[in-house]
Amino acid sequence: MPDDRELRSTGSGQTLPTDTFPGQAAVDEMVVMRQEPAPETDEALARRPLGLLFWLALGWVGLVVLLAVIANLLPLPNPNLQNYAAINVGPSLHHLLGTDDLGRDLLSRIIYGARVSLVVGFGAVGIGMAIGGTLGLISGFRGGKLDIVLNAASFVILAFPAIVAVIAIVAFWGQTLAKITIIIGVATIPVLFRVVRASSLAYANRDFVVAARTLGATSTRIVFKEILPNVIPVAVAFGLIAVAGVIVLEGSLAFLGLSVALPTPSWGNIISEGTSNGNLSTNPYILMWPALAMFLLLLSINLIGDRLRQRFDVREGLL
Repeated sequence: MPDDRELRSTGSGQTLPTDTFPGQAAVDEMVVMRQEPAPETDEALARRPLGLLFWLALGWVGLVVLLAVIANLLPLPNPNLQNYAAINVGPSLHHLLGTDDLGRDLLSRIIYGARVSLVVGFGAVGIGMAIGGTLGLISGFRGGKLDIVLNAASFVILAFPAIVAVIAIVAFWGQTLAKITIIIGVATIPVLFRVVRASSLAYANRDFVVAARTLGATSTRIVFKEILPNVIPVAVAFGLIAVAGVIVLEGSLAFLGLSVALPTPSWGNIISEGTSNGNLSTNPYILMWPALAMFLLLLSINLIGDRLRQRFDVREGLL
């Protein structure tokens, strides 16, 4: 049957038939005007470029790690060498970032101090991921009573303030780099357990896991061949964010005098020195440079972790 309605243009650049029925044309135009493009699929989000900011952040983290690793090979003075002829000297050709109130080179102390932050940050998260991640992987896959017990235990541990426990244990046990790394690493176990468990739950009943189980694959093979490769990206993304948090925690301990003992430099105790003995007014560089280095490192790690999390996110309802 021929359509005798007239065509008229709309505000969206499309044409709609004008119906003789009152109000019908207005309804048709409203439908067209309210149409929105379909949301991007997960594959489209995964193909989106990481962006310049991501690569700049990755470059800064890589530079800090490289300088910390090869610090002994760089033409830097001893970070603990006191030069009383160059006390509180500003940035110059001989001391690019200046010196502190004892004549120690700030650039050298900051580069050597980065070792403490990086070792504690990545070492503690490595311990937490090895223990908490393994338990989360098993708990999410097995389910049942084991999952209930481990899940309840993680809630109990998370209910206690981690920083209070860390401060108490460090003060009692000691302030060596290894001990601090182990103590903070244990504190990260429940958080990383919950992240890995949530991701494991998301994959435990997927079609490829069910197919592998149907074909007679053992539980060990399913966990390590089917689930683990899908969990690793999520664990790495959240692990990087956890590294930033651990570095802040170590800096807080150093500010309280509970990190590595002096004269070993760390960013936290350099910042603490910059706020003591009137240094904040006489030589603000002592505080400014390590604070800026820590800020840029934390910002970069968080940007990298957040960008990776956007690509390999898990449903928050499973946490």
